[in-house]
Amino acid sequence: SGSTGQPKGVMLTHRNGSSYVDWCSDILAPDENGRFSSHAPFHFDLSILDIFVPLKHGATVFLIGEELGKNPTRMASVIAERRLTVWYSTPSVLTLLVEHGSLDARDDHALRFILFAGEVFPVKHLRRLKAVVPRARYLNLYGPTETNVCTHYEIPQTIAEDRSAPFPIGRACSHVKARVIDANGRDVPRGQEGELAISGAPVMLGYWNMPERTSAAFHVDSSGRWYRTGDVVIEGDGGVYTFRGRRDRMVKRRGYRIELGEIETALYRHPAISEVAAIARSEESGVSIKVFYASRDGHALSLIELKRFCAHNLPAYMAPDWFSHRQLLPKTSTDKIDYQHLMRME
Repeated sequence: SGSTGQPKGVMLTHRNGSSYVDWCSDILAPDENGRFSSHAPFHFDLSILDIFVPLKHGATVFLIGEELGKNPTRMASVIAERRLTVWYSTPSVLTLLVEHGSLDARDDHALRFILFAGEVFPVKHLRRLKAVVPRARYLNLYGPTETNVCTHYEIPQTIAEDRSAPFPIGRACSHVKARVIDANGRDVPRGQEGELAISGAPVMLGYWNMPERTSAAFHVDSSGRWYRTGDVVIEGDGGVYTFRGRRDRMVKRRGYRIELGEIETALYRHPAISEVAAIARSEESGVSIKVFYASRDGHALSLIELKRFCAHNLPAYMAPDWFSHRQLLPKTSTDKIDYQHLMRME
């Protein structure tokens, strides 16, 4: 665990893993004819589904190696040629397939499920993917390494053309309990923001050789031991959770609270932008917001155009101070945008 900070060793038990595999089996209903991609490196918790769900059911696993994983055109060919039925990866990988993989040239996909997790999937890329592979079921799977997947949301068959907000992270999986709490561990009323807490079979034992960090990660009360995810959510009707942001990605500038993910969501509405990441830095003059982005045609957008777009899509207090164009944004070993690397860049 540690996409946004110092990596920590997470102690997961066989019970943690098997409870998740059983839940996946119920949702995916695989059989010996299933053909699963295995894209995630083995130190990434996505690999638990990739390996052990097909193993349980006698299905086939096709390994997507590191070199192949960086070649979207070849990956698209593998999906078709190997007749893969289940694909699971981060949204960044699926975006790469949509933007550069020539998926739109293929209409013979065997894919039954497209699963994604690890980061927010920009709706404009998700809409394009659904247009190319319309028959698959799309599931947004949410969960930190400490719990593996703990909520899920099935994307509707049709995405409204005017929708730009990310989809919810969904309802709690059947093998977990979820609640929304405040800083003191008290339940937050439905419809208000709070921190998502998780209890149940998939929750980790703790962090390796870090007892104080382990203790700080849990809230314990009469109802049990709850892992504090650090993710701010709102519980809506039917127990559907909407992700509002990471506690560690919320900043205060000029008296206003800003969630950096909201800036990214707004900029993803620009038709020329394919990737975007917002970071905040404390400087002598106050908090500065800097945006790194990649464009679909590989060319930088004019600063005037970017500022004008932000003026129409963001409140003035959320407007970025600085923009930097990159051909591609840096990724971690688990194919998420590498915010720590961006923080070190000038």
